[in-house]
Amino acid sequence: MSDDSKDTALAVQRVDKVYPNGTIALDDVRLTIGAGEFVSLLGPSGCGKSTLLKMFAGIETPTHGHMRWWGQPFSVVGSAGRRMSMVFQEATLMPWATIAENVRLPLDLAHVPRREADERVADALANVGLGSFGKVRPRELSGGMQMRASLARSLVTEPDLLLLDEPFGALDEFTRNKLDADLRALWKKRGMTVVFVTHSIYEAVYLSTRVVVMQARPGRIIADVPIDGPAERDDVYRVSAPFMQHCKTLSDLISDAHLASSHDMQGAQS
Repeated sequence: MSDDSKDTALAVQRVDKVYPNGTIALDDVRLTIGAGEFVSLLGPSGCGKSTLLKMFAGIETPTHGHMRWWGQPFSVVGSAGRRMSMVFQEATLMPWATIAENVRLPLDLAHVPRREADERVADALANVGLGSFGKVRPRELSGGMQMRASLARSLVTEPDLLLLDEPFGALDEFTRNKLDADLRALWKKRGMTVVFVTHSIYEAVYLSTRVVVMQARPGRIIADVPIDGPAERDDVYRVSAPFMQHCKTLSDLISDAHLASSHDMQGAQS
């Protein structure tokens, strides 16, 4: 697939990220993500997953290398009608505002007419199962429901690219599994390109069309694994033989990455 193809959402070409203190967050990263894919970035803490995601959002910039968005330089992100939204690890809701007001915020900032904005807010809340919670405030909701509100806020702009930085990591397993299922359903419904950061092998396999495995010290991509699971995924898939085999493959890759990182550190200290 050509990096300039209309079917390519993101293209990363030999990207490095070096901080002023000398820390190498990313080293020679090369990655192409097709439009409409659901790609998870998987790896240990410190491997640069969140740094790479922030580059996709324009929050961080590469020290070296090039990144392109639908064939265009990142300096023109948002051109040609393309939109991007990001969901962070915390819900980051305004405590004094209602859930509907929180979700409407990006539309207010974009000066979308109030009637249109309210219709889009109602649709976004309904899509995440919060249709009857628009008038309540964040403190009245559970952690899982607050993350649903954060997801609704990201969806209300109708993004082409949705970036998620381990949004469900602090939730209990039951709530996390339910939100994973809902997110995958929304991805299929909306036809978005999704990039999802996670530490969970099981979550990555359940959600993704591809899993990109990263190694720390410095952060680099060591594997790009297609997930050939069924289009419709449920709790039965979570205990199926193909699911478990994908999990084992990724677990072995991460174990090898840990071992390689340990050897690199020992070599640097000797």
